[in-house]
Amino acid sequence: MRDKVIPMAGIGISQRFESDEEKLVQSPSDFDKLNHSMGTQGVAMKQLPRADSGKDAWLFLAGCFCIEALVWGFPLSYGIFKDYYANHEPFAAAKPGTAIVGTMSTGLIYLGAPLNFALLQAFPQIRRISSVVGLIITVVALVASSFATEVWHLILTQGMLYAVGTSLLYTPVILYLDEWFVRRKGFAFGVMWAGTGTGGLVVPFLMNWGLQVYGHRTMLRGWAIVLLVSCAPLLYYVKPRLPISSDPASRKIKLGFLRNPTFWLLQTGNVFQGLGYFIPAIFLPSFARSLSLSHLSASLTVSLLNASSVVGQIALGALTDRLHVTSVILISTLGSCLAVLLLWGLAHSMPLLCVFALAYGLFAGGFCATWTGVIREVQRREPKSEMGMMLGCLAAGRGIGNVLCGPISEALVRQGAWAGTKGVVGAYGTAYGGLIVFTGVAVLMGGFGYSARWMPETVRVEKSNWTRRIGDIT
Repeated sequence: MRDKVIPMAGIGISQRFESDEEKLVQSPSDFDKLNHSMGTQGVAMKQLPRADSGKDAWLFLAGCFCIEALVWGFPLSYGIFKDYYANHEPFAAAKPGTAIVGTMSTGLIYLGAPLNFALLQAFPQIRRISSVVGLIITVVALVASSFATEVWHLILTQGMLYAVGTSLLYTPVILYLDEWFVRRKGFAFGVMWAGTGTGGLVVPFLMNWGLQVYGHRTMLRGWAIVLLVSCAPLLYYVKPRLPISSDPASRKIKLGFLRNPTFWLLQTGNVFQGLGYFIPAIFLPSFARSLSLSHLSASLTVSLLNASSVVGQIALGALTDRLHVTSVILISTLGSCLAVLLLWGLAHSMPLLCVFALAYGLFAGGFCATWTGVIREVQRREPKSEMGMMLGCLAAGRGIGNVLCGPISEALVRQGAWAGTKGVVGAYGTAYGGLIVFTGVAVLMGGFGYSARWMPETVRVEKSNWTRRIGDIT
């Protein structure tokens, strides 16, 4: 499709732009019709780059991929840090608390999403500033964590402050992607989220090497420099496609989807999946070490998991463009559950552990790529629903599960329900047996969203006083 001239507009309506372009922009006289239809009379016209294709779109997507890899590769490699902290001073004495650092960093990124989306929706002019400020906070968090002497210092810096910074850096990227990709949105999100797996493939080896050679203080400061030098130039290419709308209506926070039961069925499954998803990435290195495997082997398990999630995210993202989202959720759920209970549960050697990491990354790692299908399904029932806020709420749901899984998983490992029990085979007979069962059940419950397939399209929650307030916003 050639470059077209269309008026200023806001986020969340890029699909309407595309359809209006197709219908209205046929001749110079049609500009007035398009201008009037979009409610932007008197606003200057601007030549815009193509959506879904063209050099600018692909450069934007490449920048998204790289930022995703850099931002998420570090917290998803936390299992390497956890194993290091548990065996080195000054954190070895506080061994049980170290898992919370990892779940706090990833969980708060997700939990902060609704607030960030709402803020950037209401004030679109600060989106690019948000990315710059977020990058600065992230770098400060990493440097500050290198001076930590207690676990609670790590929770505040490597956990909470890192999450705040990366959330501010990362949220505008998702909002811009909605403008750049319309018909190929599922594919684009899959490619962007595949950056997570790519970062998770490379970063664990890098962290393992750096921690063993230089220690955590030098490694954290070095990663801060890498993040600053790498991300700063990428922000030039990760930019909005559409000018900011002068119409106040485009900045309204639309929460009507919260009245739709379909959203809540899909969200419930999303929370359960988040409760179990992050556990293998955090505990695989320490589990591998309990089998007397080397540090390199421990790093390899996390890297294989993250690498296969690249394939999973792209594949499941593409499937959501072709199949009903509940079918894709079912595929992810069954594959993840079987991988945990059969492969990890029976693992007693490195080969089977590697097979588990590959299978789990493939099926569980791509679950978040179903979010575009969830959004599309809810928008079909609630046409005025906005992608940004829905994505923020889905991320928050995953974050709830992520934050809760930290203390729960540590308690299960400490309890070691079946450790040393006669007749219990594989990993079930270790201190990790209860944790493996919990993970398998949690990811299986992620399939709860499949029940949304049979929800009648006309069902909607009646407006109470609370939902009337939501209506006032929407």
